[in-house]
Amino acid sequence: MKIAYRPQCLIALTAAVLAGCAVTPQPMTQEAVRERVQADQSRIYSNQEEIAAPIGFDEALARALKYNLDYRLKVMESAVNISMAELSRYDMLPNILVSAGYMARNNDAGSTSYDVVTGQDLWGGNPTSSQERRRRIAGAEFSWSILDFGVSYYRARQQADQLLISEERRKRVMQTITEDIRSAYWRAVGAQRLTQQTENLIERVRATLERSQEAEKKGLLPPREALNYQRQLLDALGLLATRRQELEYAKHELAALMNIPPGTAFTLREDDEPALMGVPANVGELEDFALNRRSELREEDYRRRITAADARRQLLSLLPNLSLSANAQYDTNRYLYNNNWLDSSLRASFNLMRLASLPAMNKSQKAQEQLDDARRLALSMAVLTQVRVALERYRMSLNELDVARESSRVDQRLLSFSKAALVTRMESEMDLVRAEVRALNSDYQRHLAYARAQAAFGRIYNSIGLEVLPDEDFEHLSVSELAVRLASHLHQAETETFPKLAVFAAPPLPSVRLAITAGEGMGEKVGEGLPGIDDKLYAAVRQTLERNQFKLTDAPGEGMTLQLALNLPLAADGTRKASAVWTLRGADGAVIGSETYRSVLPAHVTARILAAFAEAATSAHLTTIQGWLHQRPSPQATGDK
Repeated sequence: MKIAYRPQCLIALTAAVLAGCAVTPQPMTQEAVRERVQADQSRIYSNQEEIAAPIGFDEALARALKYNLDYRLKVMESAVNISMAELSRYDMLPNILVSAGYMARNNDAGSTSYDVVTGQDLWGGNPTSSQERRRRIAGAEFSWSILDFGVSYYRARQQADQLLISEERRKRVMQTITEDIRSAYWRAVGAQRLTQQTENLIERVRATLERSQEAEKKGLLPPREALNYQRQLLDALGLLATRRQELEYAKHELAALMNIPPGTAFTLREDDEPALMGVPANVGELEDFALNRRSELREEDYRRRITAADARRQLLSLLPNLSLSANAQYDTNRYLYNNNWLDSSLRASFNLMRLASLPAMNKSQKAQEQLDDARRLALSMAVLTQVRVALERYRMSLNELDVARESSRVDQRLLSFSKAALVTRMESEMDLVRAEVRALNSDYQRHLAYARAQAAFGRIYNSIGLEVLPDEDFEHLSVSELAVRLASHLHQAETETFPKLAVFAAPPLPSVRLAITAGEGMGEKVGEGLPGIDDKLYAAVRQTLERNQFKLTDAPGEGMTLQLALNLPLAADGTRKASAVWTLRGADGAVIGSETYRSVLPAHVTARILAAFAEAATSAHLTTIQGWLHQRPSPQATGDK
C-alpha cells in the first residue's frame, strides 16, 4: 500500500504541533488554593499523640523533636540525601541498553551502482534493494568505560559526604530546638504559676482605681492627690500587663515548638526548679571538646573531603579512556544472510587538548583547598569565642538569678509588713498595692532570670557540640518513651562532660509538715471574739512557704514538722504585743531550731489582721528556716524582730 503525501497534510501537521507548543500561564484558582490550605492544615497536626496530662520539660522536648516541622524538614533532607547516595552507586555499573522496534516505509529502498573508473552504470542501471519495507529489529548493548567508572566513583563518595553533612545539620537543628525549649518552657512555667495571682491583683488595682475616681468626683480627695494616686495605679497596671505578656508569649512559643494546634488547652507540670550547675572551671577542656564535636567543624571536614574528591575526579578526566562494548543484534530483514549477529569493540581514547588545562586545574584546586582551610580556621575561632561567651553569659545569668531570688525574698517580706501595717491603719491601701505589685514583679523577674539561666546553660550545651540524642531512629517511639530516653541521655552527657561543676543554688529542701497552733491569748473573748486558726490563715502561710520553694506535705508519719505558734496577749494600753514562734522539730520530736517574731496589733484583731501578721512572721524567717532544713548553721538572731 502506498501512502500519498500532500502539502496540505504537512501544513496541518505543522500547525497542530505549533499549537501544542503555545503554552499560556494559568494562575492558581482560589478554590485550588483553598483546597491546598485545608490539606496542609490537616497534615501539619496529623499523627500526634493526645495531651493527657500536664507536660514536663522532657515531654516538651520529646514532642518538639517528634513533631516540630523544622526538624521534620531536616529529616526529610537526610532521607533525600540517603536516596541520592544509594542512587549514585549505580552510576559505577556498566551500561546495558536493550532496544526493540518496528520500521516501515511507503516504498522500496532501492539503489543502483556505477563503475568509478569508467563512470558506466552497472547491471544495466536497474535499481536493486536488500531491505524489506517492513521489518522488526531488536538489540542488547553492553558498554563499560574505565573513565566513567572513575568519575562515578568519586561522585558517589562526594554524595556520601553530602549525606554526612545533612546529618550534622540535623543534629544542629536538634540542639537549637533543645535550647529554644529550655527558654520557652521555664518562662511558660513562670507564667502559669503567676497567672491567677496576676489576674487577682489586676482586678484589685482596677477596683481601687475606680474607688479613687469616685472619691475624686465626690470631692473626698484633693484633685492633685487623687490624680497622683490614679497615676501610680495605672503605672502598676501597665507593669503587670507587660510582665504578663512577656511570659504568656512563652506559652504560645512553646506550643509552636511542640507543633501543638493553636487554641489547644494544655498545662505544664509545675515541678521544682532543677538546681543549676555552677560555671565550668575546665574551660580548656571544653574548648577542645567543642573543636572535636561541633557539627559545623565536622561539616567543614566533610567539605574538605568533597573538595579532594572533586580534584581527583578532574585529574582522572585527563587520563586516557578505555571503553569496552558488545552488541547483540537481531533484524527480520529476509534479505540478510545472518539475521542475528554480535558486535564487539575495545577502544582507547585520549583527549590531548585537555592536558593544556592541567596548570589551571592545579591552581584552582590549590586555591579551593586554601579557601577550605581558611573557612575552617575562621569557624574554629568563632567556636572558641562562642564557648567563652556562653560561659560568661551563664556566669552573668547566675548572678542575675541570685539577685532576683534575693529581691523576691525581700519584696515578699516588705509585702507582709505592708499588709500588717494596713490592718493596723499605719499605711494606706496604695502602699499595699505598690508592695503587692513590686512583690509580684519580683516573682516575674525571678522566673525570667531562671529561664534566662536555663537558656544560657543551653548555649553552653550547644557551643561545645553535645548531642541531644545519638539514636537517629526514634520515630517509632512514643512521646513518653522518647522523653525517658532524652532525660537519661541528657543527664549522662552533662555528668560526663561537666564533672568539675559545682551545683549553683542549694539542694532541694526536704519535705516538712506544717502545723499552726493557737498560743497565749487566742482563746479569750474580746468584742466579737478573736479569730481562730482557719483555712484562710493556713492557706496564706502555706502559699508564702511554697512560693519560696518549700516542700510541704500533709502525709502523716515520720519526718520533720514546722510549727507556728501564734500568741496574742492583751497589753495594758489596749494594744496587743503579738508574737509568732517558729519551731522546727525532727522526726524524733527534738527541736532543730526556734525563732520568734514580734509585732504590735490592735486590741480588736480580725481574721485579716491575723493572716497578715502570720504572713509577715513567715517572710521574716524564711532564710533561717531554710538553714534549719539544710542542716547547716544559720544566722539566728537571739533578740526579737
